[in-house]
Amino acid sequence: MQNDRLIIGVMTGNSMDAVDVVMTRFSADKMEDVAGLSVPYSAEQKHRIDGLRQKVIAQKTPAEQLVHDDEFLRIHEEYVGGVAAAINQLCEKYKIAKSQITAIGFHGKTLDHFPPSVAQKKGENPYTTQMGSAQRLADLTEIPVINDFRSALIQNGFEGAPLAAPHNAHIAQIEGDGCYFNAGNTSNLAWVYEHKAQISWDAGPFNEYVDNFMLRYTGATMDLDGRCGKKGKLVPELLQRLFDYGRDYYEMLPPKSGDPAYYGTEKIFAEIEKTYGVPHDVTPLFCDILHTLEYFSGYLAAYAVAQTPEKILMTPQFILFGGGWKNPLCSAGFQNVINGKGYVLPEHQNLFAALRKRLGKCQIKYSAYGNFMEARLMADLADHFITGQTWPLPELQGKKMVLGKMRRPHEQKVDDYLSAAARGWQKN
Repeated sequence: MQNDRLIIGVMTGNSMDAVDVVMTRFSADKMEDVAGLSVPYSAEQKHRIDGLRQKVIAQKTPAEQLVHDDEFLRIHEEYVGGVAAAINQLCEKYKIAKSQITAIGFHGKTLDHFPPSVAQKKGENPYTTQMGSAQRLADLTEIPVINDFRSALIQNGFEGAPLAAPHNAHIAQIEGDGCYFNAGNTSNLAWVYEHKAQISWDAGPFNEYVDNFMLRYTGATMDLDGRCGKKGKLVPELLQRLFDYGRDYYEMLPPKSGDPAYYGTEKIFAEIEKTYGVPHDVTPLFCDILHTLEYFSGYLAAYAVAQTPEKILMTPQFILFGGGWKNPLCSAGFQNVINGKGYVLPEHQNLFAALRKRLGKCQIKYSAYGNFMEARLMADLADHFITGQTWPLPELQGKKMVLGKMRRPHEQKVDDYLSAAARGWQKN
């Protein structure tokens, strides 16, 4: 085992706002970020990748068909090329020789995720489809790449997401036990006790509705600092409709994993337009709808906390990270509901009352490791692969499983465009 390992982690999340790259130094008792940067995606790039994702989901495209699709191959090359450019930029900016870097941990872009918890209900086979060739990235950067961290989990009957809990537990050695809560396009949480992850799951949409509402009706990518939403007020009947739409998933007991495909964003907006009309400007009604969407993000996060199984030991501390919490309306909604000060749907009043009794007085803070958390997670996963350690997900319940696959520069042909557990993997 190497005593000191310099690893790059890369994440391009569901929100597709940027390529996040972090360089982290790992040793026996330390994890320290050395450098990091974010390279924003253009609106055109986001549109192309999102269009591909929607096409793959709608057509239920199997891997064997997708890898021969010309449009897919063009978008894949652009995507991996952009990731490589960001990594090269990081090395050049901080003058770090590539020979010093042990490996790159690369998640890839999720096109479709269909875990056992959902597949079993529908009588179908589970799969997880991530785009991004480790071989191509290794060739472009001259650094070994470790990727495909989810496939072995799916192929062995596990959820495959979220992956963050062991990394949260790693950070808990410094920041303490509690509920580590990530708010991105999708939100997820992990309960950590005595520096060990007990349980983790995806809560549902967070930025998804808010960012897409702004993009659709104003052209802006987000409601910066909640400026528009602050002008509005909560619409309780819309909050009820939002919960009702995703009720089947929200009420599913954890552990579970989600995907933007479940959130029905276009259907939600069609319902809003049918009820309230098509927003043409930032009117009071527009602000009311946006305010409610932002409140729903925090509300749903609090609802997920209330679903925590009784057997889980709760340390009354919430450690928040992820860009979604930067919206003050989303974070205030969460904190107010947790503390009994926010509006609660009538059907949930007893649930939240029980949660407050169970938690008692709690502390809410933002993680000092919040920047590049998901990219650093990829570096941590790669480090576990290199050192031959099981990634200690709660769902594994002690089973030994080292996640990931490695490709070295120019050793093999580029034939790993998709994750091994992409749709149709059972045939292979």
